[in-house]
Amino acid sequence: MHRRHFIASAAALTSSVAAPTVWAQSTPKLTPLKFTLDFRVTGQTAPFFLAQQKGYYREEGLEVSIDVGAGSVASITRIASGVYHMGLGDISSLIEFHAQNTGTPLVQAVYQYYNRAPFVIIGRKDRGITSDFASLKGKRVAAAAVEATRRAWPMVARKLRMPDDHFAWSTTDFSARDNVMVRGDVDAATYFHDSAVSLFARMKTEELSILKYTDAGVNLYGNAILASNAMVTQNPGLVAAFLRATNRALQETLANPQPAMAAIKQREPILDEKIELERWRLTAQYVAAADTRSHGLGDVRKYLLEQQVDQVSEVFGLKNRPSAEGVFNRTVLPSIADRTLKA
Repeated sequence: MHRRHFIASAAALTSSVAAPTVWAQSTPKLTPLKFTLDFRVTGQTAPFFLAQQKGYYREEGLEVSIDVGAGSVASITRIASGVYHMGLGDISSLIEFHAQNTGTPLVQAVYQYYNRAPFVIIGRKDRGITSDFASLKGKRVAAAAVEATRRAWPMVARKLRMPDDHFAWSTTDFSARDNVMVRGDVDAATYFHDSAVSLFARMKTEELSILKYTDAGVNLYGNAILASNAMVTQNPGLVAAFLRATNRALQETLANPQPAMAAIKQREPILDEKIELERWRLTAQYVAAADTRSHGLGDVRKYLLEQQVDQVSEVFGLKNRPSAEGVFNRTVLPSIADRTLKA
């Protein structure tokens, strides 16, 4: 059933959302919604483009535009400023943002996309690195100056009772990370697991050890769909409509990813569908992680989110501890029946 006549009109490119306006069912006008990715178009975010291509957003009464991003902090800032209505960004970055901007939350997570953060350190076996984090002792690990996997390392170190300086960081630009690994300039590097397909195309996987933060018992939520507080409080129907359409496309992508890969290929013709399919297969392990079997896609366990708030507050030295309820708002989630994993 089309829900277009239930969707309220949102003011474009402003920090506030217009008061609800009811459209007659026969009115074809769609409500514009600007969405920002956290990075460029890849297989990691293919479900959004599938929803767009197959008209799921339009069926919900939305005219959705999707733009590339410049990192989670940029996504949060774009939404907080009102330039974008919704976007994709890291939960830990959102926790930090809340601590720095107290009071009524400007931005909230409304759908947990990555049920677990895909943080890994990938090491060269010929440098003595195994699947044990202890094998990183004294090694050189490449990472960008400010990136989520690097910043979260102290959480792993404390969990495993290792010093924060268990190894030496080698600050390396994202674009050069694969090169320094292939050349052997470093012993290991940080990655989002699903972003490492570029490295796997240049080095045999049997030559590499993949150390997952989740294997160390550090269960962090990763990127979530974010929305401005104004959107959630003044026009929740619009947010809920976007989430319904996205959740529908996500379920389909988990069941059969090929159409979603074709959708991103249409958006970015330069992409290699085979590479992006492999990227998605890695992404799916973190999107549909074990927790989703019990509470469905898109939701969180309160105690795990509270633990993450505590860990981020301690490691990042935050003066204010945000509340888990302020960070994640589950009131606009699709029904549990729709979010129950079907793949």
